[in-house]
Amino acid sequence: MIEDDSLSKAEIQRLRAALGRVPYANLLGIELVDAGRGTATLRLAITDDLRQIHGVMHGGAIASLIDTATAFAIVPMVGADEKFSTVDLMVNYLRPLIKGSATAEARVLRFGKRLITVAADVLDDDGNLSATALSTYTKLS
Repeated sequence: MIEDDSLSKAEIQRLRAALGRVPYANLLGIELVDAGRGTATLRLAITDDLRQIHGVMHGGAIASLIDTATAFAIVPMVGADEKFSTVDLMVNYLRPLIKGSATAEARVLRFGKRLITVAADVLDDDGNLSATALSTYTKLS
């Protein structure tokens, strides 16, 4: 368990800058809401460009939000020169997202020597659970 997960304002600014350097996240419009050591909350507005044929938010956009949130939960826990990559992402879609925004709340469950396990929940603007996910990352040497 992480005892002090708070980040300084400067650390949060560094995370915002890092997110700004991710072209795909910028394309989608993903925003950092909050972060701590082992946690991250990111938001994505539900726009017409992110809808599937039936008018709800596309599952790929939701998965992208989750993957970005889980990665940013890890970032404060690794050194500046350390790299990691997604190995597995399992998403359970529970409720369609139709309007407003989707918010992903990610938390590191286990930070091992080689593998990192992270969970995330996606909520709509009313706090309803829309998706839940479990992801594994590997540290790259």
